[in-house]
Amino acid sequence: MIVCICRNISDKEITLRVQDGAQFDDLQIDLGIATCCGCCEECARDVVTRATPATPPTACTSQN
Repeated sequence: MIVCICRNISDKEITLRVQDGAQFDDLQIDLGIATCCGCCEECARDVVTRATPATPPTACTSQN
């Protein structure tokens, strides 16, 4: 799905960038997302949130 119609940026492109470590600010700089009319910002942020890998739980270590 196209998220940013001004820049023709899809959710797949955003997801790939986020999986490579990009954050929303990086996408604004690199792709120009949400920098033209701004209508896509909420949707783009939602895609970034969904694409951001969950932080794995830390292992518990007991100290005896």
